[in-house]
Amino acid sequence: MKPTKTVTCDVLVVGSGAGGLATALTARHHGLDVIVTEKEPVFGGTTARSGGWMWIPCNPLAQKEGFNDSKEAARTYLQHEAGNHFDAGRVDAFLENGPKMVEFFEKNTEMEFTLGPAFSDYHPDAPGGTSGGRSIVATPYDGRKLGKEIARLRPPLKEITFLGMMIGSGKELLHFFNVTRSVKSAAYVGVLLAKYGRDLASHGRAMRLTNGNALIGRLAKSAFDRNVPIWTSSPVKDLVVEDGAVKGALVQTEDGVTEVRTRRGVVLAAGGFPQDVLRRKELFAHAPTGREHWSPAPPGNTGDGIRLGETVGGRAIEGLPNAAAWVPVSLVPRRDGTSGPFPHFIDRGKPGVIAVTKSGKRFTNESNSYHDFVQAMIGACGDDQEKAAWLIVDHPTIRRYGLGFVKPFPVPLTPYLQNGYLLKGRTLRELAQKAGIDPAAFEHTVETFNRDARKGEDPEFKRGSTAYNRYLGDPDQKPNPCVGPIERGPFYAVKVVPGDLGTFAGLRTDPNARVIDESGRVIPGLYAAGNDMASIMGGNYPGGGITLGPAMTFGYIAGRHLAGVTEESTSVTSRPAA
Repeated sequence: MKPTKTVTCDVLVVGSGAGGLATALTARHHGLDVIVTEKEPVFGGTTARSGGWMWIPCNPLAQKEGFNDSKEAARTYLQHEAGNHFDAGRVDAFLENGPKMVEFFEKNTEMEFTLGPAFSDYHPDAPGGTSGGRSIVATPYDGRKLGKEIARLRPPLKEITFLGMMIGSGKELLHFFNVTRSVKSAAYVGVLLAKYGRDLASHGRAMRLTNGNALIGRLAKSAFDRNVPIWTSSPVKDLVVEDGAVKGALVQTEDGVTEVRTRRGVVLAAGGFPQDVLRRKELFAHAPTGREHWSPAPPGNTGDGIRLGETVGGRAIEGLPNAAAWVPVSLVPRRDGTSGPFPHFIDRGKPGVIAVTKSGKRFTNESNSYHDFVQAMIGACGDDQEKAAWLIVDHPTIRRYGLGFVKPFPVPLTPYLQNGYLLKGRTLRELAQKAGIDPAAFEHTVETFNRDARKGEDPEFKRGSTAYNRYLGDPDQKPNPCVGPIERGPFYAVKVVPGDLGTFAGLRTDPNARVIDESGRVIPGLYAAGNDMASIMGGNYPGGGITLGPAMTFGYIAGRHLAGVTEESTSVTSRPAA
């Protein structure tokens, strides 16, 4: 592949998600010349489609609110979660630099964070776990500040919007749930819909960015303000290696192949491999052909960064108990005949919702984390070729909370029933027959569940027993926010199958985010961040934001290391001598 031209910079970042942009902004702040290259025509990667949460123990926002937390407690928690895959060096680097990263970005960029005070760790009762204060999210952002660049911002995942409008997490989402029950909530939602209508008329899209879209919008605006270019539609085809060191890359641009020469290094942050069917086949036990899995990640996340790293001696981590962050998804029919994956984050935790396999039996605490839910679902399906479950509700529950892509009252149910996304039965037996669930076992399951649910109890799986369970529930449901009976027909079901929120099995790196080879030696000039880096979570999912928190933090670490910044020289503002 012969380049048509050559350009030189200090740092080339491959990928424009949170990890890549955090690296670019940190390096640029310390005087380096940075180029960000992105394979797809839009920037933002999986981050732009995500909930945007970042898990950062001892973050400044929590400290300001008086949360009782410590690096020692967080380390204990991560050691418990990661087990034999605990990487002390990288975990310590993350815990030390996470709060500094938050402070750095709030002080020097457009970033503004909001604390999730009640957003519990996913296993809060484990050693070192907490019931809140470790998860933060980007504050909503005005997309108009991006100017014409808003056209290149990846839109949110269509399936998690309402009529194309992004809905923020936490209190904002509660207003939508309560829109028919509270004058305050109705007014709040009415204002948001009016603003969205205005934006749609004048800009063709929502301008109030929330969640992951807000995170990318803020990072991208900061990059543009600092003259950091983001080359879209520009995939990296190969790395340039000289004398055993990475010295740049060949980038396919609209003008031909450009050789980008780097003085300091190349950072791989291309989003892992959620859409790489071959690597899924190799690493996802539930997907023997690689196609029995449905990821909400962008189509371009096909493992390019990891493959590039492997061509120069890097190695993807092996042996993790889970190669990705699992989430149950339902497949929403689209008008063009395709389907889009809807990730089920919160509906499973609401009272009056249970999950069963085709056996008609429950298999887990439905209010547990999405990652834990999928593991239990796959286990419960045993040797069944299809790994799937059904979420079951009665009529009052679906009208109160919705279910998956189905919206609460007053949005009608008819479209979801007509396209087959939602199944309906006048009786439990009729619903079971439509879904292919064992009718007798299903009726017995619901009868047994209801007997205890009427008292707010779930002796079989103990729903509502943890702070995380209760966070997902309905505080108005007494005595247990997560438990309510399923008894007033008609009854409804939505099918869920395995999906992911990103992959864990990335390239092995050292505490400075440098890629290392099979023997543990650093590959000079090559770094990794985000999901191209092996997760520090050991193949498990401890809390909300354990992908983006480390992505931002190790991007910050990589940017500083590339600039030669130490703790004693944090005021560096010009390029250090090579």
